[in-house]
Amino acid sequence: MGSSLRHFIKHLLCNKTLSHSPIFSISKTPFSSSSPTPKPNELYASFFCTLIHLYLSHNRLNKAAETFKTMRNYNIAPVNLPSWTHLLREFNKNGMVSQVLFVYSEMISCGVNPDVKSNNIVLHSLCKVGRLELGLGLLRDGECDVVSYNTVIWGFCKYGFVEQGLGLCSEMVKKGFGFDDFTCNILVKGCFDAGLLGWVEWVVDQFGYRGRGYVDVVGFNTLIHGYFKAGDGNAAIEMLNRMRKEGSFPDIVSYNILIDMFGKMKDLDQAKSVFDELAVPESANDNIGKELILKPNVVTYTSLIDGYFKQKRVEEALSLYGKMVMDGLSPDVVAYSSVIYGLCKHGRIDDARALFMEMKRVGVDPNYITYSVLVDFFFKNKNPAVASGLQGQMVVCGIPFDVVTFTILMDGLFKSGKSNEAEMTFNNLLASGIDPNCITYSALIDGRCKSGDLGGADSALQEMELKSVSPNVITYTSLINGFLKLKMLDAALGILNKMVDERVMPNIFTYASLIDGYFKAGKQEVAISFYEEMKVNGLEENNFVLDAFVNYYKRKRKMEEAGSFFEKMISKGLLPDSVNYTSLMDGYFKSGEESTALILAEEMTQKKVKFDVVAYNVLANGLLGMGKYEVQSVYLSIKELGLTPNLETFNTIIAACCRQGKMENALNLWTEMKSVRLKPNEVTINVMIGGLCEAGNVDKAVDLLNEVTSLGFYPNSINHRVIINAASKSKNGDHILLMHERLLAMGLKPSQMVYNALITALCRLGMTRKATSALQDMRNNGFSPDVITYNILINGYCKSSHLNKALQTFSRMLAQGVSPTLSTYHTLFRGLSKGGLMHDVLNLLNDMLERGFEIDSDVYNILVCGHARMGNKKEAIRVYCEMISNGFVPQTSTYNVLISEFAKVGMMSQARELMNEMQVRGVSPNSSTYDIVISGWCKLSMRAELERALRTSYESKGMVLYNEMNEKGFKPCETTVKYVTLVLKRQRKRKKS
Repeated sequence: MGSSLRHFIKHLLCNKTLSHSPIFSISKTPFSSSSPTPKPNELYASFFCTLIHLYLSHNRLNKAAETFKTMRNYNIAPVNLPSWTHLLREFNKNGMVSQVLFVYSEMISCGVNPDVKSNNIVLHSLCKVGRLELGLGLLRDGECDVVSYNTVIWGFCKYGFVEQGLGLCSEMVKKGFGFDDFTCNILVKGCFDAGLLGWVEWVVDQFGYRGRGYVDVVGFNTLIHGYFKAGDGNAAIEMLNRMRKEGSFPDIVSYNILIDMFGKMKDLDQAKSVFDELAVPESANDNIGKELILKPNVVTYTSLIDGYFKQKRVEEALSLYGKMVMDGLSPDVVAYSSVIYGLCKHGRIDDARALFMEMKRVGVDPNYITYSVLVDFFFKNKNPAVASGLQGQMVVCGIPFDVVTFTILMDGLFKSGKSNEAEMTFNNLLASGIDPNCITYSALIDGRCKSGDLGGADSALQEMELKSVSPNVITYTSLINGFLKLKMLDAALGILNKMVDERVMPNIFTYASLIDGYFKAGKQEVAISFYEEMKVNGLEENNFVLDAFVNYYKRKRKMEEAGSFFEKMISKGLLPDSVNYTSLMDGYFKSGEESTALILAEEMTQKKVKFDVVAYNVLANGLLGMGKYEVQSVYLSIKELGLTPNLETFNTIIAACCRQGKMENALNLWTEMKSVRLKPNEVTINVMIGGLCEAGNVDKAVDLLNEVTSLGFYPNSINHRVIINAASKSKNGDHILLMHERLLAMGLKPSQMVYNALITALCRLGMTRKATSALQDMRNNGFSPDVITYNILINGYCKSSHLNKALQTFSRMLAQGVSPTLSTYHTLFRGLSKGGLMHDVLNLLNDMLERGFEIDSDVYNILVCGHARMGNKKEAIRVYCEMISNGFVPQTSTYNVLISEFAKVGMMSQARELMNEMQVRGVSPNSSTYDIVISGWCKLSMRAELERALRTSYESKGMVLYNEMNEKGFKPCETTVKYVTLVLKRQRKRKKS
């Protein structure tokens, strides 16, 4: 035994462990390897080996590995070399490389010398996972043959080390092993895979493809496939012709390669032509004197069907599938999976499901690819429940998950908002011993970014670098997108610079994210600069770039620019999709350009752009917002178009019914929505509650809330406020409190907000005693009143003229350590000034100033009005002048109070001057202003001591203002009408005399 092999065995032995607990007990005393009774040992060994093979055949790989370890813990070993070799082969076939090495080390430790077969299995296992150095050591120091060398050469070629593979050929010859067809085919494929097309001809010349008899069909197939894969279709066809000239007629594999490659090159007519050739017998070389007749097999049909699906020729694909079945060929799992994938890709899920059921019915077990296709479809179509159900079926059926399946599941769960489950799936992937690839990490980073875990996304990128998994443009774009959504522009720019440093150039999707992100952040200039950079780099606009610009113009209300950019993109050959049209149409509706929006909808129909339910929701919302269409007719037209209303559709239509007061229609839609198993969301419930309360049907609103508790929805503070406000219209305090109690019984969580809404409703109706009782209930439930609660109570007491209680509440508030707000002082000032308690107002004003508050416009207005009402015109005018000098403009009501006080004492010139001043300051007089001044002039004109000329002047001034009031559309009050009537009578009487 050579030194390299001894080192190899030592390497394996140092990694082996036999400390696992047995999965069952067979004897109290372990068997010894030197047992004098071999027959029981052979029996147990046979039993263990059979059990291992049984576990492996049912994909219970961990159980198989545990069983072998238990077997060795009892010192039981396979009885001979063939038994060991069989175990090695089975574990290798199931991809259990570490287990192959463990079994091999155990075999050697039991004194069983490996032969060429067992060595070749271990070589294959090592080369499969890239442990080439270890494989090379075993090759050089153990028993080997041509297969051994071919296996290691294959390993080097698989991992791109073609030169090392070629180097082994000279060693192979020195040991007396000649090249065979496998050697040549492996090297040719390796050159193609590594992109070394120039080496292919050299390999052909050096390793045996020198004419008829030296190259087999497999060799030519390898060459044809290689040239096709390299994009050199002419060389592939030339090789096919050479193949025929040299007498190696194409077999069914050759035809399958041709059809598959033509399909990938999107030349389906040529692929169909090759397919049709199979129906025509092809004469072989005359010297051979035989005729070769080939017929399409399942692989042939599957390749062409796949090509048709990829070119959106769905009916031709299904027709070909039907022909395959009619020709007596039974589809295998690959064929079924290919058709199911094509149907899902084109939205024909019912047909896909039917085919899925059919394959299980005829005994073709779906594999991980079949399930992955369906799981991916249901996740992408926002049906995670069905996707999770299929995942469960995979587990029950014992179907192992590969890296693709795990990635699809994780990505789907992230996009369904189930980030915790997605993270668990990624952890399960790692626990299964599967190495995540670039796509897996990209999906993980994208999911973490979208769920706001940017730290986790960044750590995933670092993990990729540690594991030597190179990030691609999708990985970096996902990170950039995540940072942009959180307005972290510098971080996004840092990732962009990093990707460029790593020579990963941004693609059109990267630029689309950057343009959209910077537009949303208000950095239009930067967004435009990225757009220009994109153009300089030779990238053309796509639908995402178009959407970014349309949305930007929408936000800025620049719909003319949005429309122009849209038309410009169409003129450049870009075909807008449903999302682009829907976004632009939504913008037109929101800017009031309904006719343009409808023209766009018509254009969608003419251009056969798919009018999906989202587009229809926008159209329905726009039409109903115009108020020109019946709700029912809009809803029915959705069904006539064959569209299935989604939750957003129902929310839109129900909201329109509620706005129009058609609650019967809204309730019918609610019932229909439940009948099609659509679960209402908070929007639906809030709209329905709001509509019913607006219609005065509070009890029905509460009943509806009670109904949805079975769906997991419970009343919230918004529902409570709406219902309490609606119940307060009855002006029945007991009814309000009953509604409050019913909502609590349904699961409403008590809070400060809930109690504040209740106390507000009671105080608004002047029911301060009940409000105080509610306050006590609030305290009993562990909630302390806050400044909002105290402000509500103070306002209630002020409105009901209980000013002492208002002041007592204010004092209690301060004692409880609750700081007043400016609103607290406004409420107290307003109430006290109306009650004539200006002394208290001034005391509170000093307190307010001591607390650091400044006198604002509202305080000045209250002080002016308060002093004026008290007849203290001098102080009122002083505060008024101070107010003006501090830059505040009095309200109309303040001017009215001042004007009224002057009018009461007949100082109409001053009153008129104030009216003129208020208009100069941009404060418009209202109906009350005119009533006060007109009545003042009329009353002044009725004084007995007035001279006739002065009386006529006062009457004239009153009538001028009365006409002005009418011209402005104000309606005079009864007092004004009475005074004006008296003036007119007196004027008529004077004319008669």
